[in-house]
Amino acid sequence: MSLDELTQKKLASSEGIQFARSDSRFRSLSPAPIPIPTAPSFRSLVDPVSDERVNHDTVTSHESENGSISTVSSTVSSVESEKAAYEFLAQTPIKSSDAHLVEFSEAMRTVAKALRRVAEGKAAAQAEAEEWRRKYELEMSHKQQSKIKGYGSCTNNELEKLASQLTLEKPASDQAGCCGNHGICSHEVLQDESPGTNPRSSHKMVSRKASFRLSWGCNGDKNGQHKHDFVSFEKGDITTAERSNKQILLKWESSPQTVLFITKPNSNSVHVLCAEMVRWLREHKNINVVVEPRVSKELLTEDSYYNFIQTWDDDEEIKRLHTKVDLIVTLGGDGTVLWAASLFKGPVPPVVAFSLGSLGFMTPFPSEQYRDCLDNVLNGPFSITLRNRLQCHVIRDAAKDELETEEPILVLNEVTIDRGISSYLTYLECYCDSSFVTCVQGDGLIISTTSGSTAYSLAAGGSMVHPQVPGILFTPICPHSLSFRPLILPEYVTLRVQVPYNSRGQAWASFDGKDRKLLSPGDALICSISPWPVPTACLVDSTTDFLRSIHEGLHWNLRKSQSFDGPRD
Repeated sequence: MSLDELTQKKLASSEGIQFARSDSRFRSLSPAPIPIPTAPSFRSLVDPVSDERVNHDTVTSHESENGSISTVSSTVSSVESEKAAYEFLAQTPIKSSDAHLVEFSEAMRTVAKALRRVAEGKAAAQAEAEEWRRKYELEMSHKQQSKIKGYGSCTNNELEKLASQLTLEKPASDQAGCCGNHGICSHEVLQDESPGTNPRSSHKMVSRKASFRLSWGCNGDKNGQHKHDFVSFEKGDITTAERSNKQILLKWESSPQTVLFITKPNSNSVHVLCAEMVRWLREHKNINVVVEPRVSKELLTEDSYYNFIQTWDDDEEIKRLHTKVDLIVTLGGDGTVLWAASLFKGPVPPVVAFSLGSLGFMTPFPSEQYRDCLDNVLNGPFSITLRNRLQCHVIRDAAKDELETEEPILVLNEVTIDRGISSYLTYLECYCDSSFVTCVQGDGLIISTTSGSTAYSLAAGGSMVHPQVPGILFTPICPHSLSFRPLILPEYVTLRVQVPYNSRGQAWASFDGKDRKLLSPGDALICSISPWPVPTACLVDSTTDFLRSIHEGLHWNLRKSQSFDGPRD
């Protein structure tokens, strides 16, 4: 080997070693990447490769002495590729970090919106709970005052003891728990001790009872006004509100002045009794009497003595009847009570129903004792039954979800949807609020009140329900399914029954057995509980009258008793 070749090899080896040192120095002085979790960077993949490449160049420089082929141009090209890689590497983290910062800012904006919605909902719940607590404390204070007044003959010590028992214990505020200022909260420390253990032992069960709140919602109505009287809070426990009397009593604050008579038509016995009762009320009670135009005409034709009776001439006067009438007297059966309730689209005066029909579940008063019965009702107090009514709207498909009539149709017994004269099965889609219930395929469907549970719903296989139970009966008529059983839904729901577009036939809806309306494919019927119930007077009380009606009217569970001459143990 010549002297010139040996000199070139030494220069090549020294340049390779110098590049390796500069490479390590460049890596040590390069800025650290931004600490953002990303995929493995290109830098981490290049470093080991560059180290291997430098070592490989050093080895080849030594191998060239043994006759292997190696040139300085290969080393120079590797240096240029390394520089290009590091230039690309210096630009990549900046672009990736910008993208991640944009994504992170969008995520934080979404979280901020969610937190704002949660704060708004919390503020609304606190205001609602505060209103609930205020009404509940006001009701409890009224009950406390009424009970203390009833003990006027007690001594002072007894009154103080009674007041201490009636005082509602409020949960004390805890630093680590409930504040006691917003809504109705409960927070309490309970210390329980197992029976038979040493009271001085340190193994006591000490636990902290969690605080909670209750808020009511009903069909979008957040105040939940008809739940306030049924739930109470005391020491963190939920209990039903205490009721001093299970029956509802009506007591007149002033004597009734006007009585409306609703009578069964085409009955001579009803006509005679009506004339006798009107005369007695006028002469002995000095009460104004209002009758239907038909009854007024019959009484005036019979005797001019009845010139004092009043009636109405048009529908506008019917709408104002509840402002003039104090009491309603019906003479007939349940159908007469249904007709009397249909005259009132809003508040209904108390109804005293005398039994003069074939079957009566809502007519407890015997006509033979009408004087004693009316005396008890006019003097008061007397028990009443609040009978809920269904409020119904028909929505036509062509009306684009607009109501067919401005005024709702009110029913006391039931709404029946049937197939009419069609030979096809009725096909209906049923929804409860926003939840799908089922598809009805059969002869039809009955949506009934609890007062109507002993009517058409009972004949279709529905259950008998006490009239003061808050609920809606959902009863199919001859369903084409063995597993389709009747339902009882809560009173606050809204039912929607719709005829689907693929239905083979039409459907008909009737309201308390009248006012039939045609429902074509696409039409819907909306049903909910009306805010105006029908208060009916009780002969004894609500439960006694209901049980008597099913025993006498339906002969419920009536069978011959077993004899005593059977086998004995």
